[in-house]
Amino acid sequence: MKSILLHIVKLFVFLGSIGLLAQTASVNNSGTLEQGKPEAVGMSTERIQKIESMLKSAIEKEQIPGAVALIARDGKIILHKAYGKANASGKELEKDAIFRLASQTKAITATAVMMLWEEGKFRLDEPISKYIPEFKDPEILVTFREKDSSYDAIPAKNEITIRQLLTHTSGLGYGMIDSDERIKKIYAKAGVTELFTTKDLTIEETVKKLATLPLHHEPGEKFTYSLGLDVLGYFVEVISGQDFDDFLKERIFNPLQMDDTRFYQPKVNWERLVAVQHKEDGDWENFPDTFYQTNYPIKGAQTFFSGGAGLSGTAKDYAKFLQMYLNGGEYNGTRLLSRKTVDIILGNHTGEKFNFPNQYYGLAFGVVSQSGEVAGGQGSAGTFDWGGYFNTQYFADPKEQLIGILLKQTQGNSGDETGWKFRQMLFSAIDD
Repeated sequence: MKSILLHIVKLFVFLGSIGLLAQTASVNNSGTLEQGKPEAVGMSTERIQKIESMLKSAIEKEQIPGAVALIARDGKIILHKAYGKANASGKELEKDAIFRLASQTKAITATAVMMLWEEGKFRLDEPISKYIPEFKDPEILVTFREKDSSYDAIPAKNEITIRQLLTHTSGLGYGMIDSDERIKKIYAKAGVTELFTTKDLTIEETVKKLATLPLHHEPGEKFTYSLGLDVLGYFVEVISGQDFDDFLKERIFNPLQMDDTRFYQPKVNWERLVAVQHKEDGDWENFPDTFYQTNYPIKGAQTFFSGGAGLSGTAKDYAKFLQMYLNGGEYNGTRLLSRKTVDIILGNHTGEKFNFPNQYYGLAFGVVSQSGEVAGGQGSAGTFDWGGYFNTQYFADPKEQLIGILLKQTQGNSGDETGWKFRQMLFSAIDD
């Protein structure tokens, strides 16, 4: 009995030490995001009001049903407001509303991966099969038979690496939102789950199914948006020995005080969840279930932790995450990442493979290139960004110490131009 108790004590000590390694006290202390006035941080109140007018106009024209906007500079929040409706019943949108973040999850997952990398747990160019053996000996799709979704594949020359999963160059696809109809059908037949689900399913199960399926192309050959971050969510579980949701809560959300960002929201938050809406006969209506369930993240088995698309949260929570990056990996005296690791994450890991104009892809974000800065409307070179499937956008400019977040929840084309207008008008509001 004593021996068993001793092992239990050692286990708790070990788990505690892991937590201490993940985030440590920093000699720097940037404090927390606080309210401020535009002029105090070199921004024009009048020009920010024009951004508000633009958003209100988009709602009046029914291009969007509602939005939450947040602007911060130099660690001060100078705009955080809600506009419009949260659902088709006409509920007023509040600024603490909870949104499905979808692919905004990816940068958080990549951050978790790099926290473990800092601890010497793995090398970026190691094969993922070293840790998830099912990925050994990948194959590339050659021929596809429409009648039964069967296919032929040839062996790849190389293994998929961890870096390739982070940069979407692994050759994996994205199921129902993939650009290749063949991959869509192969993934559907195999039962691969993307985005999220209310079913009793784990990320381990779907990742191991994915590992047996053919790739788009040779690993490392080009950029193909993929389920690679879902694979890495499971990878974090393998390396850390924790469920992915527990890992994120302990290592990222708690130290950043991101109290409303979760894979599954507690009942107390259900009323704050914004409905996904779409245009139906000219009116905004709540979106029905399709290949994903719109009741996520408040219903179902609550066992699936999608590293690529599963998180929900608020604008202010995500601003804290971005501020940590602008601070070089530190927030409120706690260091989550080294400044040098942040430099690596924001570095150019894709070169010409990334098919977005005036950007390259790092290890967690799209990043504005020098040509992107000159093209205009995107911020300084080094500005990092991404968005989400349900019409959410964010960006952060390290040179200007500026954050912009615009959260909506829509599907379908409604003529919405608020994303690019918000960003372009925000950089035009700098007045220092």
